[in-house]
Amino acid sequence: MKEISLVIIGGGSAGLAAAVGAYDEGVKDILIIERSPYLGGILNQCIHNGFGLTEFKEELSGPEFADRFIKQAQERNIPYVLESTVLEVTKDKVVTYTSAKEGVVKIQAKAIIMAAGCYERSAGAIGIPGDRPAGVLTAGQAQLLLNQYGYMVGKRVFILGSGDIGLIMARRLTLEGAKVLGVAEIMPYSNGLNRNMVQCLEDYNIPLYLSHTVSRVYGKERVEKIEISKVDERMRPIKGTEMTFDVDTLILSIGLIPNNTLLNNIGIPTGRSRGCAVDNHYESEFEGFFACGNVLHVHDLVDNVVAESREAGKYAARYIQGQLEKKQDRIHVSAGDGIGYVVPEYVALDGSKTTAFKFRVRKPSKNVYITYTLNGNVIKKVFKPVIIPSEMEIMNIPSELLGEGKGELSVSLVQKEEN
Repeated sequence: MKEISLVIIGGGSAGLAAAVGAYDEGVKDILIIERSPYLGGILNQCIHNGFGLTEFKEELSGPEFADRFIKQAQERNIPYVLESTVLEVTKDKVVTYTSAKEGVVKIQAKAIIMAAGCYERSAGAIGIPGDRPAGVLTAGQAQLLLNQYGYMVGKRVFILGSGDIGLIMARRLTLEGAKVLGVAEIMPYSNGLNRNMVQCLEDYNIPLYLSHTVSRVYGKERVEKIEISKVDERMRPIKGTEMTFDVDTLILSIGLIPNNTLLNNIGIPTGRSRGCAVDNHYESEFEGFFACGNVLHVHDLVDNVVAESREAGKYAARYIQGQLEKKQDRIHVSAGDGIGYVVPEYVALDGSKTTAFKFRVRKPSKNVYITYTLNGNVIKKVFKPVIIPSEMEIMNIPSELLGEGKGELSVSLVQKEEN
């Protein structure tokens, strides 16, 4: 069995940045395993601009951003295999993958970084009533077909869900000549970034139906019509509020889920983000298993993905070099009122001046405090005039506020009292 110091599962932005981070930290024996024919991951089909403003201080398209990191990996001669699917990882860090060129391959790794991204929720996940015709596809599938393969997915389109990819595809399809009749969002607020709401819907007069969902699909071989309905506070369609639209395509932008199956299969604990629970070194509860990027928690910006993943690569390298030990004294971090999840879920003080906490709120809020409570004592409050679920928050907390580095830390949303 071949032995490799660091195996990285996923060759998108997270995997590439993690490889670069590990290499620059001194570990040269690395293998990236990517299932598609190209490095770069989802960025290859994101032909719109808006990437790189933080990382490169310029505005790039997705392929341009990916190319920068592909070149960084190639300049360091970091090995990778393409069109290769990881079948299994074991608790003792044996990675099994398969490809047409090599067949089935087993590798003994010293450390593993999971960087496999996320997958989209499909129609089956939400059980839309009605027929099951062609023409119902996810926003990512539509993006792939149009942007990479050049296929027009439909002429009369409706979109369910106001996630960023769905909003971007509304604009993209409009520019290609399709009629986008509207976007329905089950929540009373959009789940996309504000800039995408403006640039992708408002600029093109595409209507947004908040607190609505698709309540039925009609069609034999191809979608012919959909019905949308207003929903109540329990997200159930309200009778008498139905509207119908004649369409040939329904695009679903209804959420992303970390692709964490390989780690789930060996029992690594899962966090509130649905990725694995990690500490501030991006190491899971199983020693030598690391995770970063969208497989850990769904990010809003790829610039944040690569910054996080580069750090994960550095910590994995330190683990391989015997410089990263799990400490008995740790702080357990939990999501309190109003917070969906927090990463990391554990903090082991290591001499760093600050610890970065990343989280999302459950609903849009105004005039609130992000409150950090350690062992019953409030150690920090940060005022936010506006905060929304679609934007991931990153806050650096001075390590000196974390005391002896043990106990319970809760991150909560607290409404500011009116005078």
